[in-house]
Formats: sequence, structure tokens, C-alpha cells
Amino acid sequence: MLFRIDPQSSISLSDQVAASVRRALADGTAAPGERLPAARDLAKSLDINLHTVLRGYQKLRDEGLVELRRGRGALISDGADPGRGRLVQHIHELAAEARAVGLTDDELLTLISRTLNPGTI
Repeated sequence: MLFRIDPQSSISLSDQVAASVRRALADGTAAPGERLPAARDLAKSLDINLHTVLRGYQKLRDEGLVELRRGRGALISDGADPGRGRLVQHIHELAAEARAVGLTDDELLTLISRTLNPGTI
């Protein structure tokens, strides 16, 4: 699995770590049950802080894409599939674009709700 980060990007490094896993899941280069690199090893290879990698892994756990197991590391969840990985990545991109044009999270959620349920709000 290839992890790409850009220290000059406005996207946080932990978000970039998470995005690399989502991308690998979406394009099929990673699959459910696959073990992710040890956080310490990945941090060293990317020349970033260990806690930055752990935050990225925790975001993936919160999204249901990764399981974190004490002593066994991080594994791609059995329930993770390429479609879910792509969808979560699109959601992150949508949120970033909404913030770039000045929308708050609540305004974005309202816009999404109105789009999905026209005439109900």
C-alpha cells in the first residue's frame, strides 16, 4: 500500500494518512483483513509524528474502515468495501469544498438534506 503525504497541503497529515488507506481500498490495492503498516514504522518512513499516524488510523476506525487491535495493530475491517471507501473519501472532499466556499458543517448538512428530500425542509 502506498502512503502519500504532502507537507505543503492544507489537508492535515493525519487526514492524508487516512485518505491513502481509503484510496487503496477504493482502487483494490488493499482488501478487508489486510494489516496496515505499524504506526511507528509508517511514521518513520513518512518522517512524521507517530501520533499523527495514530490519529489517521483512529479516523479510519471511526468511519468503520479499520479495526485497531492492541498488540496486533490495525487491520482493514471485514465490512470495509471499495464502495464505502470511495464514498467516505468523497464526503471528505465535499466537506473541504464546502468549507472553502464558506459553508459551515450545519449549512452543508442542511443543503444535503434539502437535496435528498426536496420540499421537506
